[in-house]
Amino acid sequence: MLKYLLVVGVVVLVLWLLAVQRRRERGREGERAPDRGAGATPAPGPRPAERSAKTPPEMVRCAHCGVHLPRPEALAAGALHYCSPEHRNAGPARPR
Repeated sequence: MLKYLLVVGVVVLVLWLLAVQRRRERGREGERAPDRGAGATPAPGPRPAERSAKTPPEMVRCAHCGVHLPRPEALAAGALHYCSPEHRNAGPARPR
């Protein structure tokens, strides 16, 4: 039984390695391919280095519960930020 599991494992490993190699070759072909006009395939998305160059949104803390969330998603009330309309209506948390 162990022999069969070993054979199946080796076959899966070889297939996985072939798939990875094909993906790399397709990526290289996309880099070298000239613009073919209207019938061309769309360019691949930004490279990982370009994605990491983007700065993440500024995080703010909910004045009621303390959860951190991106500033664009926060609800502002004056200088304070809240995560939901219910917390904005409840106001800031009271000190314990």
